[in-house]
Amino acid sequence: MDDAGQPCAVDQIGHLQVSGPNVFSGYWRMPEKTREEFTDDGWFKTGDVGKIEADSYVTIVGRSKDLIISGGYNVYPAEIEGFINDMAGVAESAVIGVPHPDFGEAVVAVVVAKPGAAPDPAAMIASLKAAIANFKVPKKLFVVADLPRNAMGKVQKNLLRDQHRSLFD
Repeated sequence: MDDAGQPCAVDQIGHLQVSGPNVFSGYWRMPEKTREEFTDDGWFKTGDVGKIEADSYVTIVGRSKDLIISGGYNVYPAEIEGFINDMAGVAESAVIGVPHPDFGEAVVAVVVAKPGAAPDPAAMIASLKAAIANFKVPKKLFVVADLPRNAMGKVQKNLLRDQHRSLFD
């Protein structure tokens, strides 16, 4: 669905919703949360953002809570992470949005190097400028030893956002 709640056209990015006998009917003893997460006609809002391709396949491009709005443009971290993760010497990355006085949010990348590698942040940003739209290029890129994870092993982007919140103050 688009932001107005209408079905998306082919290749248009929107919010994924699902319905069917295999989808749970609500949260146990949490009617308020159930009302928030389901549409009036029973569709579950997954929190994923994706698009329907011309061949009818659905491609997930990220999570709606990770969406970065920079200068009025929507930036999907998973797309940028894909480019960064393909660079030499990169083990993994996380892309986040942090407050910026001019753009609303700025794109920031946090990168973990492969053992023995020493990626150059300036060179990585230059490479990204040649590959993606300028508004998607991280304003800052940091190389760290590891990314914060929860007990399930998922990267805790909220902690990264908190850590880098005041970069552009």
